[in-house]
Amino acid sequence: MLKQKIYKLLIGTNNKGKLREIKSLLPKNIKIHSTSEFNLKSPPEIGKTFEENSLIKSKYFSKKTGLFCLADDSGLEIDFLDKGPGIYSARWAGRHGDFNKAIKKVYRELNKKNKNWEKKKIKARFICALSISYLNKKIACVVGKVDGSISHKPKGKNGFGYDPIFIPKRSKKTFGEMKPSKKYKLDHRFKAFMKIKKFL
Repeated sequence: MLKQKIYKLLIGTNNKGKLREIKSLLPKNIKIHSTSEFNLKSPPEIGKTFEENSLIKSKYFSKKTGLFCLADDSGLEIDFLDKGPGIYSARWAGRHGDFNKAIKKVYRELNKKNKNWEKKKIKARFICALSISYLNKKIACVVGKVDGSISHKPKGKNGFGYDPIFIPKRSKKTFGEMKPSKKYKLDHRFKAFMKIKKFL
């Protein structure tokens, strides 16, 4: 556990959707900084797991700014695609982060595997690794998961990333169709956040 209290925290992401969601979960007494204030690009994500990539980011951004940094690495695993896109979830969206492109790729890959994939229940899960680092030191690293399945077509304009094609367990709606306030309480980032908040 931390000896000192964190009053200032850098959120190590250039993804506006993630930044908005993480901000909404953080205690109000913490002053939040974003990577855009420092004009920082994300480091190469060369880890083999969500946890490794999360730590690469939180250590890198912390060393660059001298601030405590909370970073997330998250993605979608689809069992039918051998757990892909997994840690490559953002990369499927290309250099400009076009998730319409990424979603089309998911459907293309499902079709390649089986033309009748829509007749099956395609199990999937969102995974989020959250880490806090200070300079080169890891303070904490936790993982949250939410299980569900893949929708036959994108639905809903809310959320970001793969939200329009992911239906969480015990729901008929995709994350993209849910109100953000409802989605935030169900998703992988919230579950990871519940584990990491004792460090804040």
